[in-house]
Amino acid sequence: MKPIVQISLDLTNIDEALETAAMAMRAGVDWLEAGTPLILAEGLHGVRKLREAFPGVPIVADLKTMDGGYLEAEMMAKAGATHVVVMARAHEETIKCVVAAGRDFGVKVMGDNLGCEDMVEAARWLEKLGCDYIVHHIGYDERRGIAARGERMPSPLDQLKEVVQAVNIPVQAVGGLSLEQAIQCPQYGAPLVVLGAPLTIDSDSFKTAGGDLESSLRLICDKIHSYTSA
Repeated sequence: MKPIVQISLDLTNIDEALETAAMAMRAGVDWLEAGTPLILAEGLHGVRKLREAFPGVPIVADLKTMDGGYLEAEMMAKAGATHVVVMARAHEETIKCVVAAGRDFGVKVMGDNLGCEDMVEAARWLEKLGCDYIVHHIGYDERRGIAARGERMPSPLDQLKEVVQAVNIPVQAVGGLSLEQAIQCPQYGAPLVVLGAPLTIDSDSFKTAGGDLESSLRLICDKIHSYTSA
């Protein structure tokens, strides 16, 4: 598949999220993500507002579902989400419920391997259970905790090639990517590039990053969209 750029709206205010989303769309971003902080703050209302403002644009609801899978996916689908996220560490039945709701309500399911001891095997398992995409994810707390101890901060690029090779569905890498690393993702075989903290969202305040963010996003989008596989 052609490279796709997704912005993670890990914000806590819908007005700021709408403004940031509009800026991202102008810069060439393809997909919008209602990040977990936004869903916690604004719920279904936030997803509905994004859908009203951006008809036709794919919207990922980063629910990080662990239980109640069918209902959560159904509610987000009816609010306008096109993709929902379920965790690999959820019970097998929960993942199956999300996949079933995805079929029933026309949404795609993204399986997230955050926190799994064997992230490659978790990706295989998610695909086996019917997920449409893999989110290869190094978590916010994990990264910050390790960095605070002065140790090398893990990167989703560390095992990205292994995850990509293990499955036959698209993979995205999430978790503290630098500008250079984000642009490299398609070269690893991961065409879904997610831009979030610290590139577009301040990691401490959960507000839109400062500076000329629109120009930076445009540069990133141009580089990613111009990638052609060998």
